[in-house]
Amino acid sequence: MSGSSLDGLDIAFVHFQENAGKWNFELIKASCYPYDAEWTNKLQSAHTLNAFQYQCLHTEYGHHIGRQVNNFIEENDLHYQVQLIVSHGHTTFHSPENKLTAQLGDGASIAAETGINTITDLRAMDIALGGQGAPLVPIGEILLFGGYDFYLNLGGIANLSFDNKQTYVAFDVCPANRVLNILASQTGKDYDDGGALAAAGKMDEELLSALGRLEYYSTAHPKSLPNSFGTEIILPLIKNSGCSIPDALRTYTEHIALQIKKAMEELLSYRPPSPHYSLLITGGGAHNHFLTGRLQQTLQSLHITITFPEKDIIDFKEAIIMAFIGVLRWREENNVLASVTGARRNSIGGAVWIGLEA
Repeated sequence: MSGSSLDGLDIAFVHFQENAGKWNFELIKASCYPYDAEWTNKLQSAHTLNAFQYQCLHTEYGHHIGRQVNNFIEENDLHYQVQLIVSHGHTTFHSPENKLTAQLGDGASIAAETGINTITDLRAMDIALGGQGAPLVPIGEILLFGGYDFYLNLGGIANLSFDNKQTYVAFDVCPANRVLNILASQTGKDYDDGGALAAAGKMDEELLSALGRLEYYSTAHPKSLPNSFGTEIILPLIKNSGCSIPDALRTYTEHIALQIKKAMEELLSYRPPSPHYSLLITGGGAHNHFLTGRLQQTLQSLHITITFPEKDIIDFKEAIIMAFIGVLRWREENNVLASVTGARRNSIGGAVWIGLEA
């Protein structure tokens, strides 16, 4: 899994077991392989390449993923134990209105490097069926992490899932770590550790109001965000405000918390009132204590109990679920939910690349 925050390539080795329709999993090993400056630049600028250059990078990155998987197997002594590789790839283009999504990381290259059967292109079938191709994680939340009313992933983009007891709803709320990390990088840091810079900043009410008026936030779900929303719409708005970096981080952190609350209020309108609700938070943003503190304060009026799972689940939940989506694909079972994406029907997403000789 490679997310829009560009912190690195997450690799998880997971064992799944199904018994009478109930799924269990064990996360055996997991690591994040940080991107060096060269790979960060290649992935950040991929959208500017011409068609031939883009395809060359697609292949190059596939071989890179394959070599990193081989390194992971070697470092963890997993030889002959890995039966299937599932790669989400790195999203470069995401345009559901044009029935298009593109993730870097050629599956044939991964299978060729590793000699292991590989599944890629997890979003393509849903997009072809008129869906948003996102979020993908709800199927895993239902079958692997069931029991919560809400699931919030604070990754490069914050996305929210809701079990309203009749259908399952999920959508992208707003850019999160991608914007926060880019702002922090302007102070020489990879990210705002614990939200310390934001905590030292002051709120810019004018900027906060301008962010809240962006059209996406009044659009009905199903909906999803391309990475460009953060880099080409949000960041210029922040820059034009003239805020200092701490003030920009403080204001944008508040924006994230407010948009999440707004999304939850909308979703709760679909269900009869309850005295309390439960929320599971994962993703790198769960380590941003200032952000999570603002969330807890902002959500108090909704009577939501927040749970943070163990660190490996916080960091690797999406990688675990991508692996699970691949297992469902291999079994030829639905792995993308139309109630989430808006597609014409549920679908079996993923292209299969055979790594072993017949």
